[in-house]
Amino acid sequence: MPTQQGLTLVDKDDSGVDTAFRRDVLAGLAQPQKAIPARWLYDDAGSRLFEEITQVPEYYPTRAETEILSAKAGEFARRIGPGRAVVEFGSGSSVKTPLLLSAVDPAAYVPLDISGDFLRAAAERLSAQFPDLPVYPVEADFMRQVELPAEVSALPKLGFFPGSTIGNMVPRTAVDLLRAMRATLGSNSLLLIGMDLIKDIAVLEAAYDDAAGVTAAFNRNLARRINSELGGTIPVERLQHEARWNDEFARIEMHLVAREPLEFTVADQPFAMARGETIHTENSHKFSRRSANALLLAGGWTPVARWTDSGELFSLILAEASVPRNAP
Repeated sequence: MPTQQGLTLVDKDDSGVDTAFRRDVLAGLAQPQKAIPARWLYDDAGSRLFEEITQVPEYYPTRAETEILSAKAGEFARRIGPGRAVVEFGSGSSVKTPLLLSAVDPAAYVPLDISGDFLRAAAERLSAQFPDLPVYPVEADFMRQVELPAEVSALPKLGFFPGSTIGNMVPRTAVDLLRAMRATLGSNSLLLIGMDLIKDIAVLEAAYDDAAGVTAAFNRNLARRINSELGGTIPVERLQHEARWNDEFARIEMHLVAREPLEFTVADQPFAMARGETIHTENSHKFSRRSANALLLAGGWTPVARWTDSGELFSLILAEASVPRNAP
């Protein structure tokens, strides 16, 4: 079955600029600690660079998650069952999605992504791999409730959120996202979500600062995107990539560090950075079993199963939509 044309649910102005992107960048650069939400790293170029990151030796999450999906296919099939619409939040082109689809025998696949061209290309490739599976790509910001295609409205849903992308968000935002996912998927839905685990700091820092410099290019691409889409004049070559462990918040942080004093404009607004000042571009929170469960419960999901890889580096958690209750 051919891939459907899909839906586009991203707000753009008359010049084609994503209004949410402009709003977040201008607000973030005006803060004392400059910061831009990590989802804006994933334009088409950023998405391609991230796929390269998943192949570098230092980046273990993709290999660990793939191991779980391969080794536990029978358990996924038993617990999830056939006939669901698999809704993937932030779809990618890796090997993980076909492994899940092969295990659970879905009725439809709905990839959601904010990067439209990358989304449609990935959906076409997957549709060719599963010719009998209806595929309905939706270009949307899944941080809020998304209206799914009418063709899947009556089907039970399985949300798929691999890669520990939930760790990119501060807890408040992560809870908001989990609640938006529950609203998108509806009652009686399931969620299969990846969460990275706390481990040796040297392993963590290397995973986000690989020797080949792919992660550095991925980080600096955000500045290039700002220049391209928002008429920015950021001197990209004067920004240095840095990954650091923040033990207080159990997270790796990515920053763009000014090598020297900088002045630039974005959307005709002036900004300046002192030498050593940073733009905070990404968090990657790491979880214990307890902190992962607490986050899911706060977001309206009840954990029902958990799997880890053989090295216990990474976890996949299956949760069901919680029934609202007002008392213990």
